[in-house]
This record gives sequence, structure tokens and C-alpha cells, in this order.
Amino acid sequence: MKSYDDTLEISDMQEFSTIDRLTIEKALLDLIDQQISDEAAYLQLARMFDEQDNYEGLEQVASYVLRFNPSSAAALAWKARALQKLNRLSEATIANDQALLLDTNLPQAWLNRGGLHLLQQKFNEALRSTQRAVELAPNNARAWANRGVALLNFERFNEALDAFNNSLRCDPNMMLALQMKGDILCRLGRMREVIPIARQALTLNPSDITALTQAAQALRAMEQYDALVDVTQELIKQAPDSLFAWDNYIRGLRGKGDFVTANDALDHALQLEPDDVRFLTFKADTLYRLQHYREAVNVAQHALKLAPDYAPARRIHEKAVKLMYQRKSKKEK
Repeated sequence: MKSYDDTLEISDMQEFSTIDRLTIEKALLDLIDQQISDEAAYLQLARMFDEQDNYEGLEQVASYVLRFNPSSAAALAWKARALQKLNRLSEATIANDQALLLDTNLPQAWLNRGGLHLLQQKFNEALRSTQRAVELAPNNARAWANRGVALLNFERFNEALDAFNNSLRCDPNMMLALQMKGDILCRLGRMREVIPIARQALTLNPSDITALTQAAQALRAMEQYDALVDVTQELIKQAPDSLFAWDNYIRGLRGKGDFVTANDALDHALQLEPDDVRFLTFKADTLYRLQHYREAVNVAQHALKLAPDYAPARRIHEKAVKLMYQRKSKKEK
């Protein structure tokens, strides 16, 4: 039985312009209207729908092929792919198992199985199915990305990193692989390597929260405060209630010595989390640096009421009290 391995490869379809793709799509859809049983043409259309994330269309085409060829392993695999993306996991599993019964070496079916095992949190099974997928489709970015996610669940970081590197070798612009590679590099503390990965992801999607978060982690660790402020400003636009975003924005401002703007930013952060002892301590310290000693004392006192043993708040309180009384003495003289 023929295994449609070519349905996994994005090759000739990339050569078409947008107009050509629409023309081909219309021509192939006409096949359905004319009830023409050209399986190869329908499988080409299925691949196109998958590339366009049109999973309703993908299911429609795969189901139509199965009407005139119920034993088409490739059509069953594409149907499973569509059902999986439509979050109909039980139906997807059944269709995919049927595809593998018909063709045990069908790459698309093994890709599907790996993805289904990951979604179902069957991680031991995912290790085996993703390994089989990369053996059958070594040039498929999704196969390697699934493999990386499976390995990551067992904290096999270096192997997972290799898998995501292979995924990016196949498709340098695969967002999932970029995000997961950035995550691993952050976990391993390899912050300098995070920056180009985050930059590439943000080139593809400037508002991607995962890439912005990873960039902020790396820039903070490397004490690149100007860039940290820029990144966290964008992160706040995308996630205005994120304490992580406000925390790192404030750290960036303080790191570059802009305590006036940091003080305003702390007011926003404390609106979100009024009893956050760290933000209160930052506020007290920022007021201290702005020489607003009495206000610094009051804020530090509030922090100490919430956490009496919090040493940073106590230190700021003591320093602010000392300078507050020194200033008072000078005025009295």
C-alpha cells in the first residue's frame, strides 16, 4: 500500500504565489463539486489546508476521500490531524489508530500519535511515538518539536535542546521551537543565547508574550537595563496586569537610575498588588533615593507590618528614619 510520505514535505507548495494557491485551492474544491475521485489531488489540498491552519476544510477534504476510498491511510491520518486541532481527541485517536493499522510506516500518523500522547499527558508513550516520527520524517519540523516537548517533560534538557535545534533546522521560523528553545536556555542559565532566539521570535510576532518574557529574564540577568525597559514596556502593553512585567520594568528603570519614572511605575504595581512586600520595599527605597525620607519611612513601616522580619524593608526604614531626623535637625538649626 502506498504511504504518502510526500504529504509531510512543504516543497512545491511554497513556490506558489498567494494568487496561485487560491487558484489551485478553487480548482481542487471544484473536484469535490464534480465528484471526481482524484485522491492525490485531494491529499494535496489537505496539505494546503493544514499549512493554512484551516482544520475544518482539512476534515472536510479527508472525509470526502474516505467516502470513495475508506482504506486510505493518508486520508485517515489527515482527518486525525484535523480532529486533533479541533480538540476532538477521542475521535482523532480512533482515526489515527485506523491509519496505522493500514500503514504502520505512515509518517503523518506517527506525528499525530506523538501530538496526541502529549496532549493526553501520556509522556512515556510520547517518547516512543515521537522517536518513531523523527525516524520516519527526519526533515519535519513538527516531528522534532514534538520530540523536544516529550523529552522536556522528563527534564532531559540537552536532548530536548538538540530536538528543538533540529526542528529549527527544518523550519527556522517555527514559533513553538523558538519558544521552547528559549525556555530551555533560560532554565539552563544560558541567558546570552536567549537574546537572539527571543529576537527572532519577536521578528515573527512582536507581541508574543512568551518571547517578551524570555527576553526580559535574559536582559535582567545580564543587567542590560535600557533594553529591559523597552522589552517590559511592550510586555506591559500585552499583559497590563502581569506582576512579572511590572517587576522587571521597575527593575530596569531603577537599574538605569530613572527613579522618578520607577516611582510612578510602582504606584501602578501597588494598585495591582497593594500588599506585595517587595513592591512596598522598592517603593520605600525609591522614595529614599529621591530624598523623600518621611514618605519612605511610612511605606517601609507598612511593609514591616505585613512582614516584620523582612530585612530589606527594615534596612530602608532605619536609613530613612536616620536621614529624616538629620534633615529635621538641620532645619531647626
